[in-house]
Amino acid sequence: MEKTFVIGDIHGCDQLLDRLLARIAPDLTRDVLVFLGDYINRGPGSRAVVSRLIALRRLSPQMITLMGNHEQVFLDFLAGRRQEFFLRIGGRETLASYGLTEYTPEAALSSVPTEHLDFFNELLLSWEDEENIYVHAGLEPGVHLAQQSTEWLLWARERFLQLDVAFAKRVIHGHTPVARPQVTPHRISLDTGAIYGGPLTCLILPEERFVSVVA
Repeated sequence: MEKTFVIGDIHGCDQLLDRLLARIAPDLTRDVLVFLGDYINRGPGSRAVVSRLIALRRLSPQMITLMGNHEQVFLDFLAGRRQEFFLRIGGRETLASYGLTEYTPEAALSSVPTEHLDFFNELLLSWEDEENIYVHAGLEPGVHLAQQSTEWLLWARERFLQLDVAFAKRVIHGHTPVARPQVTPHRISLDTGAIYGGPLTCLILPEERFVSVVA
């Protein structure tokens, strides 16, 4: 039976990602892998995480990689926007993982491999299957998925988390760290704070089983 494996925020924790993938052991030719974004920043292994995901995608035709707010800010940085903000929220660690000591857009563009740049530019803002909607941060109520803003999809916190409304489907998301997976009738939160010493967590569907690994 085909399964769906949904993995929360990684934030450069490459060793945790490798351990989690070894533990869940998906069938890459059949199962669906969904990554909820925030692959980079803060942790030391951002480059290794992106390389691992690119390699996985070559083997997994059904793999879905969503954009997180940290990937959006990285793209902004590369375009010369919000440079200090990117560096302040963990961008220095990301650039260092690419061997950089000069933290400028020009240096990054000359050092980040083309296939990594393509990876960042091709990330999806949302994805859905028959049962669930997958986003990084949250959804705005009363707005069709196709009309959702990046502000809600990538940045929403309390205004989404405090909602007690049903969307068209259950929403599975990351972005806001929680001590353990948070399950409500309308959503499941999967960012268990790997970068802050918490576990990296995977939700396995359809059985709705959680698998976590810790440092």
